[in-house]
Amino acid sequence: MTREKIKHYLIMAGSTSHMLRGDKLLKDRSIVTSLVPAPSEYGTVCATAIKIRVEDREEAESIFKNNSITIEGIYPDKARKLIGLVEKLMDSVISPEFMEILKKIEEGEELDLKDIVILLQTERKAEKEALFHAADRMRREVVGDVVDIRGAIEFSNYCRKDCRYCGIGKNLKDLNRYRMDEDEIMEVVHYLHSIGLKTVILQSGEDLWWTPEKISSLIKRVKGETRMNITLSIGERPREEYELYKKLGANNFLLKIETTNRKLFEFIHPDDDFDHRVKCSTWLRELGYLNGSGNIIGLPGQTTEDIAKDILFFKEMGINMIGIGPFVPAKGTPLEDYPKGSIDMTLKAVAVTRIACKRVFIPATTALASLDPDGQTKALKAGANTIMLINTPAKYRYNYQIYSDKNMVDLKSAFKAVEEAKRKMPPYLKVTKLSI
Repeated sequence: MTREKIKHYLIMAGSTSHMLRGDKLLKDRSIVTSLVPAPSEYGTVCATAIKIRVEDREEAESIFKNNSITIEGIYPDKARKLIGLVEKLMDSVISPEFMEILKKIEEGEELDLKDIVILLQTERKAEKEALFHAADRMRREVVGDVVDIRGAIEFSNYCRKDCRYCGIGKNLKDLNRYRMDEDEIMEVVHYLHSIGLKTVILQSGEDLWWTPEKISSLIKRVKGETRMNITLSIGERPREEYELYKKLGANNFLLKIETTNRKLFEFIHPDDDFDHRVKCSTWLRELGYLNGSGNIIGLPGQTTEDIAKDILFFKEMGINMIGIGPFVPAKGTPLEDYPKGSIDMTLKAVAVTRIACKRVFIPATTALASLDPDGQTKALKAGANTIMLINTPAKYRYNYQIYSDKNMVDLKSAFKAVEEAKRKMPPYLKVTKLSI
């Protein structure tokens, strides 16, 4: 048995700020680096490591030492192998081309664009089952069986943008607009805290009425009164705002790219700029947020190769949380008469993303649950490991319809999906199936 040759090392810095400063210093010295989710044996879920080439280790250590950057450890970047994956599938009806990709997955080799396209294009039942099996094994080995449960509060449906697919765009005239006030939001936050949730997602349209001062006040109250982790999803803001919110205690930021096809991005975002969206995601990573992104499956004109490139973008950007949902038309929008996205393709995209990006959070999205009552169960079986509850007060929630007929995922449906997928609810949850 030949010994695996190590090509890269992973540097675990003493803190996020040390990691980011160290990564910049290495790049300034022309050392090739990438920020990647740390393997489970080296860090907590969503911890980030600096990946360097073997030949750069000595210089990297010297740079860190000379600049007082703490190193917690330097570890070999071992391939994440799925031993026995192919052997169990030898009698299945799988094409030689597909089998070669499975062998690469088994050996922990990185998938290229062509591999990902082939996986996404497969229609054979045996191949799809093999893909979902591989993704589920990868999920089990890198993040375990516990499903993370998070609570979302959609606190404003005002938006300055007019995205063609979105049901809260600024030019929709028949929508009842609302803004929750700080006390209303905190009432829901305290409920989420009382049932044991660790993360609250504060989501809105791009509503500039919510100024940095108002958002800062909200962050301070959430942190001061509950100590919960905060995910912000408030759209594109200046870098200094992102920096302010991070200093005040915001932990995560969700800013979806939706598609990495520039022309398609411009079509669905008539008042957005692709390069600026990527720049915002880069700022968030540099500032130390756990960085969220995602795409929509089934956008008009989207190709399989587009989806494959999205997945590689998530990997190369070091995205920590990746939301993948089908396109669901919203009434009153320019795209309301376009067909819905494919559930099958969405599940394949979830599976391939788990295999390619490995140790990341992947939600079983609300959009998927909106098209298929068993969609979240299927996503969990295909590699997802997170469920987001909708906790917007009833008097507001039906006016936050980014797409029509939205499934208001609650604890009851979350328990159902987790149970059917043979997964585990998180130990921090203070309610049981029987108590809801």
